[in-house]
Amino acid sequence: MWQTVFDKMASRLIRSGRLEVTMPDGSRRDYGPGGGYESDIAVRDDATLRALCMNPELALGEGYMDGRIVIEGDDLDTLLRLLMSNLSTDFAPLWVRAVEWGRYVLRGPLMRNTRKSARANVAHHYDISDDLYRLFLDEDMQYSCAYFETPETGLAEAQAAKKAHIARKLQIEPGMRVLDIGCGWGGMALTLARDFGAHVTGVTLSKNQLATAKARAREAGLEDQLDFRLQDYRELSESFDRIVSVGMLEHVGAPHYAEYFNQVGKLLTADGVALIHTIGRNAPPDVPSPWIDKYIFPGGYIPSLSELAVPVENAGLWYLDIEILRLHYAMTLRHWLERFDARIEDVRKMYDERFIRMWRFYLIACIVTFEVGRLGVFQLQIGQERNVVPLTRDYLYRDRTIPAAREAAE
Repeated sequence: MWQTVFDKMASRLIRSGRLEVTMPDGSRRDYGPGGGYESDIAVRDDATLRALCMNPELALGEGYMDGRIVIEGDDLDTLLRLLMSNLSTDFAPLWVRAVEWGRYVLRGPLMRNTRKSARANVAHHYDISDDLYRLFLDEDMQYSCAYFETPETGLAEAQAAKKAHIARKLQIEPGMRVLDIGCGWGGMALTLARDFGAHVTGVTLSKNQLATAKARAREAGLEDQLDFRLQDYRELSESFDRIVSVGMLEHVGAPHYAEYFNQVGKLLTADGVALIHTIGRNAPPDVPSPWIDKYIFPGGYIPSLSELAVPVENAGLWYLDIEILRLHYAMTLRHWLERFDARIEDVRKMYDERFIRMWRFYLIACIVTFEVGRLGVFQLQIGQERNVVPLTRDYLYRDRTIPAAREAAE
C-alpha cells in the first residue's frame, strides 16, 4: 500500500529533473523527465516509506539522520535542490494536506512562547556546547547572516561588515545606552562598546552564551561598559537610546509579535532608533518546518513581512528603513558548512554520526532554502519619530570606516 502511495506522490512531485528510488524490497522506480537536478536514493525499510507518505519533510530529515534513507554519493545538496525546485502544494495526499491545514489553523496556540518555554527552547540549541560553535563560526562567534560586499569576501570580514553596517544604521554616539536583545556570545555588544563608546546591556536566555559573553567582557577590559544578563526581554523596564536585535525575532513566535514590538516601543527613548535583523519569508505566512522545530529550533518561526507590519504600526513606531539581504545568508551558511566539514574529526570526538548527519542536514537544507526557496534577511530600522535618522541612505556608504569612538573619548 505505502509503496503505491509513495509512487503517486513522487510522480506528482518530480516534474523536472529525475529522482531514482530503490524501495525496501529492492525494486527501483524512476520519477521525472530527466535533465536538471538528478538524485538516486535508497529507502531501507517499510516504516520509513510509510513515514514519507505521512509526514514527508520530517521523515526525510529523520531518515537521513538515522541512515534509513541513503543518498548516492551522500549528495544531500542535489537531492534537496531537486525536491525544493519541484515543490508544490498538490503533490501530497489529502491527509497530509489536512494535517498541514490544521497546523496552520492552530499555529497561534502551537507557537506560544511563554517565558518558561522560551528558556527551554533556547537551551535546546544554544546550550549544547560552545566548543561546537567555535569549530565553524568566525572568531567573534557571530551566529547570524554576514554582509558580503563581494562574493570573495571572507567570513570574518563579512561578519565585521555586518556589525559595522548595523552600527551605522543605529547612528551610535559615545555614551549612548544600547540594548542588545538576544545578545548571543556578546560579539555585537563588544563591538558597539569598544569601537563606538556605547554602554550596552545584553540579554540572553542561554546560560552558555551568558558565561562566554561575561568572560569576553572581562578579557576586553570593558566590564564598565557591558552588562550581560540572563533575562527575558519582556522583563526589562529601563530606557535605551538604541536597541539592536540580531537573529532573535525568529525565536519570538507569531503570537508574540505585538508583545515584542510594544516592548521595543516602551524601552526606546523618544529620539531612539532600533535595528531588528531577522530571517524573513518572501511569501505569505506559513507554519514552522516540522523537522527544524523538532531537532534544531523548537518554538522558532520565520515571519513574512506582512506579519510584522501590523504590530509595528500598532506599537506607534515608524519604519525608518527596510533592507532585504537576499543571498547573504546562503553565503554565510556555505562558509559554516565548509568549516564544519573541515573539522569533522574534531566533531566526531564530541558527537556521534547521527548528530553529524543532523547538523549537516540543517546547514545544507538552510543553504538550499535561501538559494532555491523564498527566504531572505530583513533589516528593519524603526523609531518613535520619523526624523531621527538622515533622509537618505547616503550616510550608510559615505564613510565606511569604524569610528574610533573609544579612542576619542579617552
